[in-house]
Amino acid sequence: MCPSTEATLRLTVAALMHLTGERQADLATGLGLSQTQISGKQAGTATWSLADVDKLSAHYGIAVGDFLVGVERAILADD
Repeated sequence: MCPSTEATLRLTVAALMHLTGERQADLATGLGLSQTQISGKQAGTATWSLADVDKLSAHYGIAVGDFLVGVERAILADD
């Protein structure tokens, strides 16, 4: 069974944070959110909104679709 879109997005964000060396606080600043909000979204207790995905796309310079396809696609798009 494939992971949900939300789970895929959380995994993709986690992989990009690891790849770039960003902490949740760094990502929060880049997206105009609080670290607590990022923590909740990454823990699955809050959801990433479509507006958040747009911000993630701009922040990492990766097309929105690449975030939703999965980790490998987003990381390859980052190269």
